[in-house]
Amino acid sequence: MNKIKVILVDDHAVVRVGFRLLLATSKEIDVIAEAERGEQAIQLALAKSADVMIMDLSMPGMGGLEAIRRITERNPDIKVLVFSVHDEQVYIHRAQEAGARGYITKNSAPDILIEAVEQIAQGHQYIEKGLIKKDTSQINELNYHKIISDFTPREFDVFILLSRGMTIHKIADELCLGYKTIANYSTQIKKKLQVSTLAELAHIAISLDQ
Repeated sequence: MNKIKVILVDDHAVVRVGFRLLLATSKEIDVIAEAERGEQAIQLALAKSADVMIMDLSMPGMGGLEAIRRITERNPDIKVLVFSVHDEQVYIHRAQEAGARGYITKNSAPDILIEAVEQIAQGHQYIEKGLIKKDTSQINELNYHKIISDFTPREFDVFILLSRGMTIHKIADELCLGYKTIANYSTQIKKKLQVSTLAELAHIAISLDQ
């Protein structure tokens, strides 16, 4: 029986080591390559004959969401499983819209990762149990969903970080972008959502996760 060929994508080497050790407990899975940035992940997706790519979302440079979109467009045969610290609904929806076939969190039980890899390798969708909540959105929140769904991947990343109360300087450091670039994103996001304060952004983010 052919093993499931996996590529690991995470900007922390220690995390990738943990992935490898965990996946090595399955006789059905073989890790064939690793990447620490979205740009490298795209190159590997085109160069390697892999079945599943395990992808973090929060990485310097391009970021996971944009990488997923480009990978699934250029190599639809590879199935992307998001393995992230983020459990917010907006992240899950954006990952699915980008083309991810599965989504689990880094707080999940160890055997969930192996199960998720095996399930999406077989062509199934896999979302960690309990992550998808019932939609109780009101009309105005549905409008926010539409606006946010039209954000670029980078706008979305900045929106989430702003809603968590991070300063523009800290976001610039987190995403390895310039202060002015993040300031421009912040202005665009507030304009699109028709808000003026970070508190209002935080309220929107919370309301979308109910």
